[in-house]
Amino acid sequence: MNARTEPEEAEPVSPARPPIVRELLLVAGLFLVYKLGRQLATGHTAEAFRNAGDVWHAERWLRLPGEGAVQSLLLHGDVLVRGANTYYATVHFPATLAFLVWLYLRRPAHYVWARRVLAAVTAAALVLHLAFPLAPPRMLAAAGLMDTARVYGPSVYGPPQTDQLSNQFAAMPSLHFGWALMVAVGLIVATRSRWRWLWLLHPLVTLLVIVGTANHYWLDAVVAGGLLGLVLAAIQAPARTTTTAGRGGLRPVRAGAREHVLVGAGR
Repeated sequence: MNARTEPEEAEPVSPARPPIVRELLLVAGLFLVYKLGRQLATGHTAEAFRNAGDVWHAERWLRLPGEGAVQSLLLHGDVLVRGANTYYATVHFPATLAFLVWLYLRRPAHYVWARRVLAAVTAAALVLHLAFPLAPPRMLAAAGLMDTARVYGPSVYGPPQTDQLSNQFAAMPSLHFGWALMVAVGLIVATRSRWRWLWLLHPLVTLLVIVGTANHYWLDAVVAGGLLGLVLAAIQAPARTTTTAGRGGLRPVRAGAREHVLVGAGR
């Protein structure tokens, strides 16, 4: 066997993109389930505030830093706190959607993996939202925190009693943080740039924003990160690919297949 025929056996075909219409429906369904599923947890106000007190005391027992320390930094200037509110209100969905679109166009195999991970994390989070309704720290008097979005704007929430578009008692786990962390992990796994680790700034900024605006506790992010870790352990990322020259030009092959090609070329 020579170098011309060996690559044909070892070389996996570049994964085809899933049908665009089906994927649009699936991703739209994911976002819809996220929004509608949270509505199922409404109407548990008393339980949500009891759980909030328990989470607050648990954080103090664990000696986690107070959420107020982050908020006090944001309140040093109107621009900073409004910027945090804007980040919370506008980055979450667009960043995740842009991440999926880029993977679909440039890394189809990683797109399928990321979509499955996000769907699994979201489904598990909705179950926890139903089982453990939780009032955010901005509603908990013991926390002594300001609802920065209501005071400075912009705000994505109305009064809890009249807000029909969102469930404000679904703080744990924080999908704001969970999705942001998955965006960073997905881009780190799917790309090779030495600067790719800078994507971790997205979940870091998201963490500071959700805590500083008093929309989430530290433990909301901890649970989201743990949940994502479990899902990533269960749903393996696709193997990295590289390229090799053939009769049709550059073609993607897996790293192991590339070693096999080089061995065959020397025969």
